[in-house]
Amino acid sequence: MKRLALSLAVAAIAGSAPLAGQTASDSAAIRATALDYAESWYAGDTARMSRALHPDLAKRIVRNRAGGGPVLSHMTSAQLVAGTARGFGRETPAASRQADVVILDIFNTVASARVTMHDWIDYMHLAKWNGRWVIVNVLWEMK
Repeated sequence: MKRLALSLAVAAIAGSAPLAGQTASDSAAIRATALDYAESWYAGDTARMSRALHPDLAKRIVRNRAGGGPVLSHMTSAQLVAGTARGFGRETPAASRQADVVILDIFNTVASARVTMHDWIDYMHLAKWNGRWVIVNVLWEMK
């Protein structure tokens, strides 16, 4: 029982502590990058989407093949920008659009974030690249 109480106390303290390497300006920039990604999707804004992404972005989802096992589908930065240009995100009614950002961790020049969108959840890895935060990897799942 004492061990459980101690574990809960440590978890509560750790949960309220700042993330490793986090600064207020980094947190704001990471949040802004994640919002550039989400909001540009809904708006069909390719310039804003491009700004949020590293050119070598890898966006992946695990899908199940009919009658088979899982397959890893991959999307590049260029494919995501092209999808944004086609306006797929604009099909989501404005009242249903969701872009909730939670920064999970920051350490020096790398970070993890979760973005909850209308139809899916993205887990992102970001890097500080040439002085600005960009999205390098996204693993996502449909709701």
